[in-house]
Amino acid sequence: MQSPCIREASQACLQGCCRPPFLGLLDSSQPAFCRSSAATTPAYVFLVATETSLHPNARFCNHESIPSLKDAFTYFIRAYPLYSETQQIDQIRADEYNHLALAKHVCLDYNGHCLFSYAQQQSPTTSSYSPSGSPSQFLRCPGSPFFNISHRSVKPNLQVGQGGRESEFESRIRSRIMKFMNLSEDDYAMVFTANQSSAFKLLADTYPFQHNKNLLTVYDHKSEAVELMVESSKKKGAKISSAEFLWPNLAISSGKLRRLIVNKRRKKRKMKKRGLFVFPLQSRITGTPYSYQWLNIARENEWDVCLDTCALGPKDMETLGLSLFKPEFLISSFYKVFGENPSGFGCLFIKKSNVSVMEDLIASPANIGIISLISTLQSVPLPEEPETPEIKTERIESSTSPEIVEASEIEEEELSFTGLVTPFESARSTNTEMGISRSPKLHCRGLDHADSVGLRLISVRARYLINWLTNALTNLEHPNAEEGQALVRIYGPKIEVNRGPAVAFNIFDWKGEKIDPGLVQKLGDRSNISLSHGYLDHVSFWDKNEEEMEVRKERAEEEGERIDRRERRHCWISVVTAALGFLTNFEDVYRLWAFVSRFLDADFVEKERWRYMALSQKTIEV
Repeated sequence: MQSPCIREASQACLQGCCRPPFLGLLDSSQPAFCRSSAATTPAYVFLVATETSLHPNARFCNHESIPSLKDAFTYFIRAYPLYSETQQIDQIRADEYNHLALAKHVCLDYNGHCLFSYAQQQSPTTSSYSPSGSPSQFLRCPGSPFFNISHRSVKPNLQVGQGGRESEFESRIRSRIMKFMNLSEDDYAMVFTANQSSAFKLLADTYPFQHNKNLLTVYDHKSEAVELMVESSKKKGAKISSAEFLWPNLAISSGKLRRLIVNKRRKKRKMKKRGLFVFPLQSRITGTPYSYQWLNIARENEWDVCLDTCALGPKDMETLGLSLFKPEFLISSFYKVFGENPSGFGCLFIKKSNVSVMEDLIASPANIGIISLISTLQSVPLPEEPETPEIKTERIESSTSPEIVEASEIEEEELSFTGLVTPFESARSTNTEMGISRSPKLHCRGLDHADSVGLRLISVRARYLINWLTNALTNLEHPNAEEGQALVRIYGPKIEVNRGPAVAFNIFDWKGEKIDPGLVQKLGDRSNISLSHGYLDHVSFWDKNEEEMEVRKERAEEEGERIDRRERRHCWISVVTAALGFLTNFEDVYRLWAFVSRFLDADFVEKERWRYMALSQKTIEV
């Protein structure tokens, strides 16, 4: 069955107006103010609003001259009045994630979906019944994790197939995630993996590259997960290709990618699969959005599609017309609590109709990277209501003949390993019929909050914040520099309605020399601003491009490589990255801007070095 969201997205796509999911899905049934703020808004109108959102004096050459947080927010709201509609998110953050305010922590260093809230983590979990059916409490020490991960090698068929031998806790987590991802359990199976990298490698290990020879990826940055997939695929004889990205906006080189996808020898008769096409809908580093149409082109040319959803925001899957695109695989990742250590797990979704890969996965030996989730809840019997295990025996005897009971006891262990039924699930269904809950109801409040706010408000908020930040960063200029030398260089899209909630940038000193992104990250940590840094890759430059020469020099210094200036080649660029999440607020992006503006002081880095030594701090070296 299709959800209403999928049906609406499908209809939109059929009308030729597919948009990246970050834009949301807005129709005439929504209020006029919703429609006016979305993709229907002319780009120039949004551009003008963004440029006026900063300050009447939009150029700043001194960090002391930037407006205060209060004044900046006043101008921001004046330019984006609809932002006030997202106050529900601010309230959720205040109520459920107060550790961010107490620690004055700005969290901009990772993507993914938050499962639980901080307030939920600090409270013990209780329930009325134990797994045995007797009255009890389920307790978890405040501050402890909701689950632990078992990294032991697990047979894939424990999580793939019809049922699988999984705990009730895992079953509930899986069902909640499938619902959040807008995926039907009738169409897709899901495997828990240690992380995103494990999901990519597991797919490469089981995909039949011996028959479908090609692996084609679309990433504008270095990715450990993709590199693991490439390495594993090469061992199986795969031919590796990658999309190219054009300088300076890092858009896909459409002609090159089309040539890689399209099979010129394709005939009317159905041909064998060409291979695996791995595609994200936007870059998690630069926020560059990519067209849905690449999925259609790949499908028309006999590719299996793996849709990487790790960079998508909450609820973005609701705009994806899965009934049209039908990816064979999806990969996503989830972490426990926003603003905490981003531990969690990855998810590999496999289309059940993709029988060959399913069979290979089930038949394969134990795979490192497949995990089990172990609940940390402990059942504590209540003394005033003693356990009564006899009830279970009486219930079985009253509804089952002795012969059937005896047979079930004999076959119980065997069935549990065939993936048909487990004792745990059998008992669960019995208790369900009796109206008794065997375990506490599972609340993933991080996902629940995203559901309660909805796609429109999440998208509107992120769109305003990321464009304000991009505009603010580009309006910082070194003092007394000729031709207004910019402090910051943005890589990828600038101010755009449909850009993703991430930005890649570098900071340059008054001499025009790049400040090491790793150093910027460390100085950000000292200001309680968590950033990350990465490497843009597969970027196509031409011989005389000044940036290319800089990048080649950087690579030569690290690898001792000799550079041929006449050669056209692909180069990588180290960059600072900031990713905005569902709970990011205006103060977060303002504090990042204020931090970056301090580099307008030519002696800022040196002052920080001496200050660091004076405080005898040795955990971070500058």
